[in-house]
Amino acid sequence: MARKSAQIRCITKIQRHNPYERITHVGGYVAGPWKLTQLEAIQHIESGEWDFFVEVRGVRSDVVVSVSKYGNKYLKTKSDGDEPNNLLSLPECV
Repeated sequence: MARKSAQIRCITKIQRHNPYERITHVGGYVAGPWKLTQLEAIQHIESGEWDFFVEVRGVRSDVVVSVSKYGNKYLKTKSDGDEPNNLLSLPECV
């Protein structure tokens, strides 16, 4: 089965204006609007079913699963370190 790819265009965070607060949902548009919990997106990436990416100012960055120092899985863009990243700067999902 071929892996599917989708651009994440929006996120939902617990505290919208806190650049370090955790993401609860990601969303985008593929043949219609979609929105997944962070856990669902992580499961899709880890199962090999989906790849996700963000595009900011024409630069594409792959979204990967990372693990915090406390052992919690979360999403981030591949090219970013621990600082707020392209994923965290996306607009709020409606």
